[in-house]
Amino acid sequence: MSVSLSSPVTGSAQTGFTSPTYTVAVDTPPDVNSKQWVVTALGGTQTGVTSNTPSDPFTITFKRPKSLKTVPPVGTNGVLIRRAPKNEWRMIVRKGSRPAANQAYDINLIDVRIPVVSGGETYDSAEVRAMLSLAIGALSQISAGLGDSLVTGVL
Repeated sequence: MSVSLSSPVTGSAQTGFTSPTYTVAVDTPPDVNSKQWVVTALGGTQTGVTSNTPSDPFTITFKRPKSLKTVPPVGTNGVLIRRAPKNEWRMIVRKGSRPAANQAYDINLIDVRIPVVSGGETYDSAEVRAMLSLAIGALSQISAGLGDSLVTGVL
């Protein structure tokens, strides 16, 4: 896989955070089709945030499909492909937090699934890249607002 994180990772803007950074180290992934990093230290001002511990995980995992699907052949009579298979890529971020004082940690989870039309990565790769570019750009642009929404419940 080409995905690789360089440490530290510069975090995006969040209300109450000043220049957040995350020192990451390679971690043992859940399977051979994944890469995983663990947050070992924090930088900037992030009051109340902790790095990874066994009971309070802070990890990021990237997963590729276990077996990549290919585009089905088009029949000799030119029949259109009815439904192309998809290869699903994932990014999973886990961060523990407590629901109340003196309570055990539970896991907060971001699970981004990116199903890519088989063959699209070859025939129409610019469209795949544009989709990803918009998604990441939009998340970066709304990072603080989305964080506020998750905390306040107001969209």
